[in-house]
Amino acid sequence: MRIAQIAPLYESCPPQFYGGTERVVSYLTEELVRMGHDVTLFASGDSRTAARLIPACKRALRLDPSVTDPLAYHMIMMNLVLQEAENFDILHFHTDYLHFPTFANGSYPIVTTLHGRQDPPDLVPLYREFCATPLVSISDDQRKPLPRAHWVGTVYHGLPENLLPAGPGDGGYLAFVGRISPEKRPDRAIEIARRVGIPLKIAAKVDRADNLYFERVIRPLLSDEGVEFIGEIDEEEKKYFLGRAQALLFPIDWPEPFGLVMIEAMACGTPVLAFDCGSVAEVLDETTGIAVRSLDEACAALPDMLRLDRRAVRARFEARFSAGRMARDYLAIYERLALAPRPVRTEMDRVVLSTIEDVYPQADLPAAARAATGF
Repeated sequence: MRIAQIAPLYESCPPQFYGGTERVVSYLTEELVRMGHDVTLFASGDSRTAARLIPACKRALRLDPSVTDPLAYHMIMMNLVLQEAENFDILHFHTDYLHFPTFANGSYPIVTTLHGRQDPPDLVPLYREFCATPLVSISDDQRKPLPRAHWVGTVYHGLPENLLPAGPGDGGYLAFVGRISPEKRPDRAIEIARRVGIPLKIAAKVDRADNLYFERVIRPLLSDEGVEFIGEIDEEEKKYFLGRAQALLFPIDWPEPFGLVMIEAMACGTPVLAFDCGSVAEVLDETTGIAVRSLDEACAALPDMLRLDRRAVRARFEARFSAGRMARDYLAIYERLALAPRPVRTEMDRVVLSTIEDVYPQADLPAAARAATGF
């Protein structure tokens, strides 16, 4: 298939450091190329890909101090996609709803994966307005606030099987990976580690919006004995960080749409102790970790979780969360949407189609005419 992947521009594909959406887009793009498909990636110019790359900016916007209006570059990218749209069997957007006014009229076969939380009330009228736009969720739980949206599938994230190898878990520490933010609850991770008497290492970034939370809530806790704040880590560092950890702590306090770090830990054979919010119950099972509802439950459950078989954790990752499985799931959706009838695009198209129908019976309408009019 001829497939366009349209990524956000805040991080490169793959990101140099933190960046869940762009990371998933990269894994999907490379797997589709490996499977033999003709893939074009719309992303930042510093992205690395085996696909054809069409850049809308020179580098990831988050890492470019000269950028003051990221929306401007996303508008440039949408125009680049529009110029190329006729060349694809499917346009796969990962840009929330930014493209809806341009592409949601049915003229081109599109699908949108929603990567974020969907419970803000302002999204209800938005998806009512664009009620025919095909959407993919990354967990079934993510759909709950918008049950009437046009969901065409749920596709769990996947990782390349050779990206993060199984590790020994011999580091003698618990791990926290992600963002320092109120919804990720690093304070809970620190409290759990303190109570059970196991050191905690925190590999996380601090966004500008979360600086105040970090300074007021988290920094004072970093003086606790056994707590080490590392900061952001790259993919190579993550192999060792997660692979040597005894367990990953994922003590979230929000409707997590997926939780990529859970399957990154699983790829390393590292079990996960998570709070039962959002997608957690869909991602974890009795082989890979434990979901709890309180700090007391977490501390009580940790010894049992540390006894989980790391080889079984890795095997479960391979069975459920590989990039190959993710790509196959998306291809099934692409093929279904690419074959769906689309409306005639312009008044001129309607005139052309009407003229052709005067000459040919409907059943004998030439394929070329169908393709030209989008009928």
